[in-house]
Amino acid sequence: MGLHLTAIGIDVGGTGIKGGAIELTTGERITSRHKVSTPEGGAPADIAREVGAMVAAIRVELVEAGTATAEVAAALPVGVTLPGVVRDGVMRTAANIDLSWIGTDARELLGAAVGAPCTVVNDADAAGVAEVAFGEVRGLPGVTMVLTFGTGIGSALVADGVLVPNFELGHLELDGFISIEKHTAAKVIEREGITLAEWAGRAARYIGYLEQVMNPDRFVIGGSISKNADQYLPFAGVTVPVVPAKLRNDAGIIGAAFLAAQG
Repeated sequence: MGLHLTAIGIDVGGTGIKGGAIELTTGERITSRHKVSTPEGGAPADIAREVGAMVAAIRVELVEAGTATAEVAAALPVGVTLPGVVRDGVMRTAANIDLSWIGTDARELLGAAVGAPCTVVNDADAAGVAEVAFGEVRGLPGVTMVLTFGTGIGSALVADGVLVPNFELGHLELDGFISIEKHTAAKVIEREGITLAEWAGRAARYIGYLEQVMNPDRFVIGGSISKNADQYLPFAGVTVPVVPAKLRNDAGIIGAAFLAAQG
């Protein structure tokens, strides 16, 4: 399998780090789904260590499966998502990881950890790219807004297949909440002991507001909450189509690999 057909994607979140090798013509994972807990505190050096170990394990799996030689596996593009705004490889914000990430050259740090050039991208941006390239809205024209509900809220905007990077809307001030993700992320179901229906009411208000100000052609709902979409869709008051993410929690892995292969 040539270099242009395969890449490694690592998705770093506030709770877990997951990754795998992706076959880029189909978006399918060709290794097992590697996963570890995010180190407590989420400091740059600790996360970099776990990312480096995971990439090494994925390379070993590819070699042992006969999918790639050691030389080829070592040269595969590597993409890593982080929960924050990333510009020119440098973290400008950080959500649910240590604030010392802000100002860190993540591309340099993670590249050193994996022993190869590394593409670093916002986690929701990676999920958005993956859903448009391989998911529920593949081939559809217009503006797609992908929202990932998990530990926080991530957002990605893709217009006619082109990503508008760092379109962070999970931290909007709305209804008196300084950061709406504190009120509406999927994590609040567990944290506050509310029902899925109560969460859906909050999400409907948030998504309805985004529809008013952004006017996208559609929303895609991703993150951990997407697996229960049949229990809360459609959202009351939202007039454009809202569909669950097809790629579920693998979207970040797939998008990171896809963007890494593009350079």
